[in-house]
Amino acid sequence: MTVVDGLLGPLASAVGAAHVLTDADVVAGYAVDWTGRFRGSTSVVVRPGSTAEVAAVLRICDDAGVAVVPQGGNTGLVGGSVPLAGEVVLSLARLADLEDVDPAAAQVTAGAGVSIGRLQAAATEAGLAYGVDLASRDTATVGGTIATNAAGLRALRYGDTRSQLVGVEAVLADGRVVTHLGGLVRDNTGYHLPSLLCGSEGTLAVVTKARLRLVPRYSERVVALLAFDSVDAALVAAGSMRSRLSSVDAAELFLQTGLDLVAEVTGLPAPFPARHVAYLLVEAADRLDPTDALAEALADVGAVADVAVASAASARQRLWAYRERHTEAINAIGTPHKLDVALPASAIAAFVAEAPHRIAALAPQARTWIFGHAADGNLHVNVTGLAPDDDQVDETVLRLAASYGGSISAEHGIGTAKRAWLGLNRSDTEIAAFRAIKAALDPRGTLNPNVLLPPPA
Repeated sequence: MTVVDGLLGPLASAVGAAHVLTDADVVAGYAVDWTGRFRGSTSVVVRPGSTAEVAAVLRICDDAGVAVVPQGGNTGLVGGSVPLAGEVVLSLARLADLEDVDPAAAQVTAGAGVSIGRLQAAATEAGLAYGVDLASRDTATVGGTIATNAAGLRALRYGDTRSQLVGVEAVLADGRVVTHLGGLVRDNTGYHLPSLLCGSEGTLAVVTKARLRLVPRYSERVVALLAFDSVDAALVAAGSMRSRLSSVDAAELFLQTGLDLVAEVTGLPAPFPARHVAYLLVEAADRLDPTDALAEALADVGAVADVAVASAASARQRLWAYRERHTEAINAIGTPHKLDVALPASAIAAFVAEAPHRIAALAPQARTWIFGHAADGNLHVNVTGLAPDDDQVDETVLRLAASYGGSISAEHGIGTAKRAWLGLNRSDTEIAAFRAIKAALDPRGTLNPNVLLPPPA
């Protein structure tokens, strides 16, 4: 009998036998990430239904010296929620309580298992909106987005998840519970634990609830898809939109190669009669129709080769599909290496030009797809045609981004995919401080021990 087998009885007592999963076929789905690149194994998945049950599970595992991987919607892209070393999987899917929106505070308290799509729907019903939006909104969860400090499509206007987080309830590795959900905007009483836990990838505590700020809901929206014959021209336009138009929610960059793939895989028609090098999708939202303001801003943008504008919801969705369906199309042709990076505005065009050449020199069979959030410097570099465990291209792309003064992770986290290269962006002293915080909150290394921090020398 293994150590984990000896825990099945206590775990069943903690959460109910129906929520301790051991069937090999069932638990297999919890041991692979959304991309299919990162695969592990586990003998048990535990599905607690409350903070008290999470605390009981962690207490049992911590006492036994058994590592735990917290898992939300499992839409992560860097292997951060996969049991790569046989860890117990702690699924937070049942923590799905969503309280009524507090319209006076413009806040809501949500369980870690609430999907971003459901949270957005509740905010909309209350006449508000949630600032974080992702293509995976219907499966990505509040807990998962906090773990990775996800940003998504509207970070240009509203910031990342950390910017929305005003309080958390979380369980430490030994089962102690930290609760701070009052939602006070001005609360200057020491360390801000929500900010510390956000982006910690489940290594410091398991967030079970969050108090989130909501933002105004703008009913008037317009989307413009702009075509350019150079990446530089598209980036100049993105910068102009950002600085001239306060109503811009999103400014998304993609290339003709990606558009061709989306059309091939999904059957979407080409948006314009001619082909172009780069495309910029801009969405503006306001209380009054922002179409005229967008048109005025566009009038001062040179080098626009073609444009399509949509204000009706269905037409906007059709334009958005050219950008949002990139991930689906890429996954349809093979398991990708997904490398999200952040770059200074002045370096984006050079990086977009250089990265595919660097990749081709290492792996001539590989295909490179670049798209992302142009106005805040976040690019998604996807590479297909590589073996899942081939890290040469990953290292080349990450080192290239760092050489331009960029970050090796803009919003997906470090996970297991990038932990070896954390030193490209963080000094030895910073990493030592990270380890000290980890040791203070999780002295036995129970929580997600194989992500974020580089393996010990």
